[in-house]
Amino acid sequence: MYLYSKSFHASLAPAVDVGQEHERGAGVGESSSPRQNVRKNLQFEPLSTTALILEHRPANLPAKSVEEAEKHQQQYEEMVAQARKRELKEAQKRRKQFEDRVKLEESIGNAALTWNQEILPNWHTLRSSRRVRDLWWQGVPPSVRGRVWRLAIGNDLNITHELFNICLARAKEKCSAAPTTAISTADTGSSHADREASLELIKLDISRTFPSLCIFQQGGPYHDVLHSVLGAYTCYRPDVGYVQGMSFIAAVLILNMDTAETFIAFANLLNKPCQMAFYRVDHSLMLTYFAAFEVFFEENLPKLFAHFKSNSLTPDIYLIDWIFTLYSKPLPLDLACRVWDVFCRDGEEFLFRTALGLLRLYEDVLTHMDFIHIAQFLTRLPEHVPSDGLFSCIATVNMTCRSKKWTQVLQALQKDPERVSPVPKH
Repeated sequence: MYLYSKSFHASLAPAVDVGQEHERGAGVGESSSPRQNVRKNLQFEPLSTTALILEHRPANLPAKSVEEAEKHQQQYEEMVAQARKRELKEAQKRRKQFEDRVKLEESIGNAALTWNQEILPNWHTLRSSRRVRDLWWQGVPPSVRGRVWRLAIGNDLNITHELFNICLARAKEKCSAAPTTAISTADTGSSHADREASLELIKLDISRTFPSLCIFQQGGPYHDVLHSVLGAYTCYRPDVGYVQGMSFIAAVLILNMDTAETFIAFANLLNKPCQMAFYRVDHSLMLTYFAAFEVFFEENLPKLFAHFKSNSLTPDIYLIDWIFTLYSKPLPLDLACRVWDVFCRDGEEFLFRTALGLLRLYEDVLTHMDFIHIAQFLTRLPEHVPSDGLFSCIATVNMTCRSKKWTQVLQALQKDPERVSPVPKH
C-alpha cells in the first residue's frame, strides 16, 4: 500500500521549479521539453490526507491495484464516518451545555422570585422553615444574596451608618498622618492596645485580594471601597486591628452589598466567637476548636484521621487559613459564596463541616501522601473544586458524635482546657 506524504509532494518541488524556469526562459513558439510534457500531465495536487488516499498516482508511477484502491476508499469512508461522529458528539455536548445553562438560569430566576416575593417579606417567620432551609442549601440567588446575608448575620452590635462615617473619617485622618514606619508595630500577634497603626498593613494587603479579578487593586473600581471598610473597622476595633485574611471577607461582602452595609455585616461577622478567637489569636480557644474538629474528623473519616496522626499533621496547618478567610481565598469565588450561604444559615459549625467535606472529597488522594505533600495540597487546593461534589460530601458529614452535637462537644472541651486532643472513641 502506498500512502503519499507531504515529503513525497515536496520531493516533486525541485522538478517543478526547474520546469517553470525552463518555461520562463523559452521563447514564444518554441516546442515544449519532455519535462514540460510530464508537468502538464501531472495533475497531482493533494490538499489533505484524505486527498492523498483518494488520488490516483502520477503518471510516472505505477497505478494502484484494485485492492489498494478499494482499501483506500474504505479508509476514506471510515475517516468521514469518524469525523461525522465527532461533530455529532460535539454538537450534542454544546446542545446539552446550552440546555443546562438555560435550566440553571430559569432555576435561579424562579428562586429569586421566591426569595423576593415570599421569603424576604416574611423573613422572621419563614427563615427556619424546612422549605427555606432547603432553598438555602441549593444556593442563594446572586441578586438577593446580599440581603439574605445581611439579615442572617444580623446587627447585634447596633452599628449605624453614622458610626461607620465617623470611623471612616478617623481612618482617613490616621492614614494621612501615620508614618510608614508604623507597619512594624502592627504585628497580627501583638497585644498592643491600639492597633490603628495596622492601617498601613491594609495598603499592602489589598493588592493581594482576588488579584485575578483586578477590581480591588490600585486603580480598580473597588480598591477605595475595600480600603475604606477595612480602615473603618480598624478604627472601630483598635483592639483587633487589621489581620491578614480580613480583606478577603470584606471583599466578598463588597461584591454583594453597598459600602455601609458591608461595614455593618463585616463588624458583626467578625464579632462571632469563632472569628474573634482566630483574629485575636486566642490560642486556648483556637486549640479547643481544633480539638472539637478532630472529634468529628475521627468520627467521619477514621482512616484519613489515622493517616494524619501517623504523619503528625495537625488541623492548624490547614484550618487557620480556611477559617481566617471563610474559604474565600482557598476556594473558587462562586463556590465560596455558596459556602457562605449555608454558613450564614448554620453558623460556625458549617465552617468545620465544610472542612470535613473537603477532606472527604480528596480522601483517596490524601491517604497516599506524606506530611509535606498533604500540607502543600491542603494549603493550595486544586484550582477547580467541583461544587456539587463538595456539597455532596458535606451532606454526608455527620456532626453528631456519641449523641453529642458540635456545640455540646465544644462546650465540653471548653470546660476542660487541658484537653487539647480529641476525645478517644473507645
